Amino acid sequence: MRAGISTATFFLRLNNEEALPLLAEWGVGDAEVFLTSYSEYHPSFSALLAQKKGALRVHSVHVLNTQFEPQLYAAHPRVKADAYALLEEVMRSAQILGAKYYTFHGVARLKRTFKEDLPRVARQTEEISAFCRKFGVTLAYENVEWAFYNRPGVFRELKAACPALAGVLDIKQARISGYDWRDYLEEMGPSLAHVHVSDLASDGKMCLAGRGTFDFDELFRRLAGAGFDGPVIVESYSTDYASPAEVRGAYEFIAEKAERYGAKK
Repeated sequence: MRAGISTATFFLRLNNEEALPLLAEWGVGDAEVFLTSYSEYHPSFSALLAQKKGALRVHSVHVLNTQFEPQLYAAHPRVKADAYALLEEVMRSAQILGAKYYTFHGVARLKRTFKEDLPRVARQTEEISAFCRKFGVTLAYENVEWAFYNRPGVFRELKAACPALAGVLDIKQARISGYDWRDYLEEMGPSLAHVHVSDLASDGKMCLAGRGTFDFDELFRRLAGAGFDGPVIVESYSTDYASPAEVRGAYEFIAEKAERYGAKK
């Protein structure tokens, strides 16, 4: 296992072109690059990031979900075509950065009129996954309370129609959804690409990993038991700390756990 940091942790504090050199300076092993808007999806921006990241490994890319991911499932051909055009930009950016995974939310469950059609979404997810694979990138569905994978069982259905699909376990989203993170981990199993971690203080507020009450030893034991050898990535909200320098402590806390439970370089 390895430790990493998502640039989403610095949202509204540091831009990506500032965050990546800082992570490289800290000696961080892996990063997830959170591309925050349309201008950042363009490959020219990722070319700039590639120049600034140094020896830092970019494990995955992430985007602002609602800007185009739900539209990849649209019935209207023009809407879907425009969404795929943006997806292609993101895939070319992933190639430039060397990212092998695309952290994905997909359909948003935001309207009260939303009706789940899991078989249709599963078929279309395979289309999206096949498109990503053409660029050497694996689609990785994340458990998110307000998005399509909002409960255990959804990933298993998607995986049946999309064998190449990977999973992303988000600890805070499992907590928000009201389901046990262990259930998500069990169904992702060997398909788990990476893990997003944060912590919860005794007063119920989110905080950086290592500052709260979450049992990270159990998490790492279970990850090791599942044969997981990917990155465990610090992904917190920017309101969870006072200074970006504090994020380094959370990374070092996770890195120590990863080493103890079988880190791989």
